[in-house]
Amino acid sequence: MDKARKKRIQEFLEPYRISQGKEFRLKDHDPADTRGFTSEDKGEAKELLTRGVEWLAEAQGKLYAQDRWSVLLVFQAMDAAGKDGTIKHVMSGINPQGVQVSSFKAPSSEDLDHDFMWRCMKALPERGRIGIFNRSYYEEVLVVKVHEALLAKQQLPPELAGKKIWEQRYEDIVAIERYLARNGTVILKFFLNLSRDEQKKRFLERLDNPDKNWKFSTADAKERGHWKAYMAAYEAMIRNTARKHAPWYVVPADNKWFARLVVALAVVDAMDDLDLRYPKVGPEKKKELEAARQLLTANEK
Repeated sequence: MDKARKKRIQEFLEPYRISQGKEFRLKDHDPADTRGFTSEDKGEAKELLTRGVEWLAEAQGKLYAQDRWSVLLVFQAMDAAGKDGTIKHVMSGINPQGVQVSSFKAPSSEDLDHDFMWRCMKALPERGRIGIFNRSYYEEVLVVKVHEALLAKQQLPPELAGKKIWEQRYEDIVAIERYLARNGTVILKFFLNLSRDEQKKRFLERLDNPDKNWKFSTADAKERGHWKAYMAAYEAMIRNTARKHAPWYVVPADNKWFARLVVALAVVDAMDDLDLRYPKVGPEKKKELEAARQLLTANEK
């Protein structure tokens, strides 16, 4: 990527990237922000997304061939924020063999018999691959924090489940993400910032459209009653776990087309920093290839 284009992308992403969360306030981030794009510019934004998807497909091929780095994309959001659609569109050009998506819902009894990071650690991407977490270990400082009764089901010794548990979990997450980064995993975390009004609109669309009825659950509507508690939990999560080696992107999600563009450009920017290249072939490999050429040519005669 040329320097001018990279600079433009980084300037575009700057309002959304949180790499030091100490002063972070969620109210400073507008879910309806489109960075100057209007509805008339939607076609241009989609064109930029298409270019980003094409670039990602090329970069993923190099990532796989180089076999040095892995990439972990973490998505967190309220229901109906568009996680599935964003993942689908941004990753649409990627070779399926090079990407793996893991969705984390309510933990199983086996999950609860292990530490809170266990089920996610099993799904980490290997070198050369992109791993996507649709929800993640961050649920442990979101839904479990909002519904503390869930904490009792985790069978922790009582003395380890006191008032400091949330602070300790933030510390543990930061430490593990630092460890992963030091071992070649590039971590990007996306909070799709949806407004309460837009969520209501999307819920009603699911109820009105028979083809989308299956996506709606009464539990989704009940969770809206805890909106303020969730927003406080998201703010605390980002404030305590945003780091340079594992930044959060607070993505305006009221406009799906814009959210997808922000996510795509963030991944493009991060992968460009890796200076990915196809491995160079050494003398011995060249000899092997030439022998293969001669063998193929001889077989054709």
